[in-house]
Amino acid sequence: MPKHLQDTTTLYNGVKMPWMGLGVFKVEEGQELELAVKNAIKHGYRSIDTAAIYNNEEGVGRGIRAGLQEAGITREDLFVTSKVWNADLGYESTLQAYETSLKKLGLEYLDLYLIHWPVEGKFKEAWRALETLYKKGLVKAIGVSNFHVHHLEELLKDAEIKPMVNQVEFHPRLSQDELRAYCKEQGIQFEAWSPLMQGQLLDNPVLKGIAEKHGKSIAQVIIRWDLQNGVVTIPKSTKEHRIVENASVFDFELSKEDMEMIHSLNQNHRVGPDPDNFDF
Repeated sequence: MPKHLQDTTTLYNGVKMPWMGLGVFKVEEGQELELAVKNAIKHGYRSIDTAAIYNNEEGVGRGIRAGLQEAGITREDLFVTSKVWNADLGYESTLQAYETSLKKLGLEYLDLYLIHWPVEGKFKEAWRALETLYKKGLVKAIGVSNFHVHHLEELLKDAEIKPMVNQVEFHPRLSQDELRAYCKEQGIQFEAWSPLMQGQLLDNPVLKGIAEKHGKSIAQVIIRWDLQNGVVTIPKSTKEHRIVENASVFDFELSKEDMEMIHSLNQNHRVGPDPDNFDF
């Protein structure tokens, strides 16, 4: 159980990944983005998650450089993730997409590179490219995002290297029990995007009761629930006080009853597309 913001889980290849990071989905290029990344690093975050399709890798890179300088730490102290977009899935195109992301971020390597969506007929060639990047030591870990069990099973038929991470939509309304169990069995680290359901859970009465009992916010309770489930989580915020608040989850523990009450909220409800039925 993580006890500190900088605690890590060890991926099956030995790479250490922070349990918690900052997500920057839909945060546009500009000062707000750069400040969010810089402030997260200043306040102890050691993981930043972006993607090519977010169109903000350059700003993330500037925020990282400012954050490293202010915090007095080195690049090696950070865990940076990006993702290859659907239009670039293919062997050569994925290799090129990786180089483009590196250049925009101003980095020499990524800690984690993910296939963003399981586009049928394309993700296997993209995975072969990720394996090449990994074998060459150009990325520390490789993984996937939004993969169901059957996508993972299909990938593993031909893969030389098993994904180290599967980043998917996960929150109390979408507990993904079957997928989590499969990933655990395979040694694939489960990671949550949209852990706060894009704010839709922040007035839930069950969560409100648990939060009041612990003297915490609903967001803090949800993030704590992620961590106690062994799920890496990357809540998004651009406001400094929220960035700090989201990370203040290591001084309390949810009881077994709390955990079960939160789990009972599951409705298999998504705020994002279903990986079996997306069109972009």
